[in-house]
Amino acid sequence: MIQEIARIGERAKAAARALSKSAPRDKTAAFNRLAEIISLREADIFAANRKDVEAAGAAGLDASRLNRLTLTPAVLEEMRTACLHVAGLPDPVGVTESQWQRPNGLLVGRMRVPLGVVAMIYEARPNVTIDAAILCIKAGNAVILRGGSEALHTNMALARLLGEALTFAGLPAGAAQLVPTTDRAAVTAMCKLDGYIDVIIPRGGEGLVRAVTEAAVMPVLKHFVGVCHAYIDADANVQQTLEIVFNSKVQRPGVCNALECLLVHKDIAARFLPPASEKLGNAGVEFRACPKSLPLLGPTATALEPQDLGREFHDLILAVLVVDGLDAALDHIANFGSNHTEIICTANLDNARRFLREADASMVGINASSRFNDGGQLGLGAEIGISTSKLHAYGPMGVQELTTTKFVVMGQGQVRE
Repeated sequence: MIQEIARIGERAKAAARALSKSAPRDKTAAFNRLAEIISLREADIFAANRKDVEAAGAAGLDASRLNRLTLTPAVLEEMRTACLHVAGLPDPVGVTESQWQRPNGLLVGRMRVPLGVVAMIYEARPNVTIDAAILCIKAGNAVILRGGSEALHTNMALARLLGEALTFAGLPAGAAQLVPTTDRAAVTAMCKLDGYIDVIIPRGGEGLVRAVTEAAVMPVLKHFVGVCHAYIDADANVQQTLEIVFNSKVQRPGVCNALECLLVHKDIAARFLPPASEKLGNAGVEFRACPKSLPLLGPTATALEPQDLGREFHDLILAVLVVDGLDAALDHIANFGSNHTEIICTANLDNARRFLREADASMVGINASSRFNDGGQLGLGAEIGISTSKLHAYGPMGVQELTTTKFVVMGQGQVRE
C-alpha cells in the first residue's frame, strides 16, 4: 500500500512541475472538454452512482450523507457549469500582484505560484472529485483524490472522464489521480508522504478531519464543524429576517453553512419568535430553547440543554437564546462559534459594522443567509472546501486560494552592503 501511494505521489509531483509551465489555453481546453463529456457520459455516471447509493442504503448510511452521495441531474449540471466557469476564470499562475522599488533601485514583486501537489481526502461527496480537480489544475497544482468507500464507483467513473479531458488537452495524466482503494491504510500513507504532497485538504465529518490533522506531517487546510449563528438585532426587519433565518436553516439543514443557533435581542424576541416558530415549525424545525425563548416558540420547542450549545445538529433542529444585546451575542459566538459563518440581521449600521469587525468567522454577513458561505455563491466558481484555519486560507477556497506567492526581485547589478 505504501509503495502504491508513493508511486501516485511521484507521478503527481512530476505532473505538478509540468503543469506549472502549461499554457492557460491548455487548461481551458481540458475543462471545456470535461464539461462536454460529463453531458455525453451522463448515463454511465448515473449508473455508477446508483450502485453506490444502493449499497450505501443497504449498509445503513445516514440520510445526510446519503443525500450528499446521490447525484441528480441538477448536481450533474452544477458540475458541468463549474467546469465552464473555472475555464473562464483568469489564470492566476505567474501573475505579479504587486510591485515596488527599493531605494537601491531593486524592483520587488509578489508572484502567484502553485502550491504543488494537493491531496484531497473526502467522504460521500462525488462532486468533489470534479470540483477539486478543476480548481487544483487551474491553479497549476496536481491533485491526488481519495474519496470515501461509499462513492467508489461514482468517483472512478468521474476520474476516467478527468483522465480523458487531460489527455485531450495534452496535459499530464498524473495531474489528477484517484486513489483506487478504499483501504484506510491509504489515508495513513498519504499523511506521511510529505516528500511528494505539499498540503492535505480533508473534507467530511469532524472525525475524518481530526484524524487527518493528527496524522499528517504536512500542512492541513481544514474545518472541523460548522456551528453557524444568526444574531437578530433589536431593530431588525422582522419579515426580511424570517426569510433569512428560514433559508439559513431549512434549505439544506445537513450542510456546514446551515444555521445552528439563533441569538435574539430581548427587545425584539416577543415580536420575532412567535412568527419564526410558526414559519420554521411548519417546515419541521424543532427548537432547543432557553428559558426566555421557550414560552414564545410553540409546540416544537423543548428546553435547551448545555450540550446543545456549540453543536452542529445536521438536522432540522435549531438552538434559540434570547440575549441582552450585541455584546452578549458576540460573547456567545466567541465561546461557541466554529469560525465558519456568522450573520447579523439589523437596520443599525453601527451594530452591523461592529459585527463585521468583531465576529471571528471565515464569512460574516449582514442581512443575508448563512448559506452564502460557498465558493460558487461568492463568485469563486467551484470551491475545494471551506477553511476555518487562518493559514493559509480563511473561508471558501477557490482558484486564488490554491496558490501562494513568492517574492521576485529584479536588479541591475545591486549587491548588499
